[in-house]
Amino acid sequence: MAKVVVALGGNALGKSPEEQLKLVKNTASSLIGLIDAGNQVVISHGNGPQVGAINLGMNFAAENGKTASFPFPECGAMSQGYIGYHLQQSLQNELHRRWLNKNVATIVTQIAVDPTDPAFDNPSKPVGDFYTKEQADQIAKEKGYTFKEDAGRGYRQVVPSPLPIKILELASINTLIEAGDLVVAGGGGGVPVIMTEDGLQGVPAVIDKDRSSALLADKIDAETLIILTAVDHVFINYGKEDEQALRRLNVAEAEKYMAEGQFAAGSMLPKIDACLSFVKGHPHRKALITSLDGLDDALAGKVGTIISDN
Repeated sequence: MAKVVVALGGNALGKSPEEQLKLVKNTASSLIGLIDAGNQVVISHGNGPQVGAINLGMNFAAENGKTASFPFPECGAMSQGYIGYHLQQSLQNELHRRWLNKNVATIVTQIAVDPTDPAFDNPSKPVGDFYTKEQADQIAKEKGYTFKEDAGRGYRQVVPSPLPIKILELASINTLIEAGDLVVAGGGGGVPVIMTEDGLQGVPAVIDKDRSSALLADKIDAETLIILTAVDHVFINYGKEDEQALRRLNVAEAEKYMAEGQFAAGSMLPKIDACLSFVKGHPHRKALITSLDGLDDALAGKVGTIISDN
């Protein structure tokens, strides 16, 4: 039984709980199809829009009412819970529809980061919704948030994005995998934590979910990492007249395109980087990047970009 880690993009999950639930219902069928094909599947997901919305809503409630203020790490844990709930419910419904007997479990996952990571001095990870420059400037003035332009789609709040070092719940994840359960883990890249004199402590940041998914796939020794995003393929010259969809990439080709600046830092670059960290030096591994809607076609070899060591 091959192990497959599937990473769902936070932006691909919609802008509201209602839209997200509708989207994951469609995705559940494809994911259960992977299980039907004889794979052991572990699911991770992004949370950029969701954690940003939770954080903004909690801050607004605290400032305009009598509710307590919630720190950013707690907002990240909340996003893991509610996205995991939607995934669990949709997957359980699809399993029941197909008369498959399998448990589904979500693990709220903490991932250790380095407190001296330079990312803490250079916020770069987009969270929350898109804003015009005028709206972003106003919110930044009122709340002190940092905003950056995101791949031509508008301005988004950015927070530090340190590299993942260690998955603290890895033993529990492996136990569930060995029991044959369908596992949701590493949601939103995991809640970033550091070790202090008083023990573990959450920090206000968002780990890139693609990098943490690659780490998870490596640590459970998965054969395949699938990253689902908003496009069917990886492109070079994206958005230009001569744009080209790439069906296959090896490490050397990917590194060449990265050096040319072909992949946007806020979108495709971390996905490529994560895939390379997973496949490099491991000829038996492969990574696949495709769209959430295109997963079935990608598994049939019709769309998608496959990345391998050679």
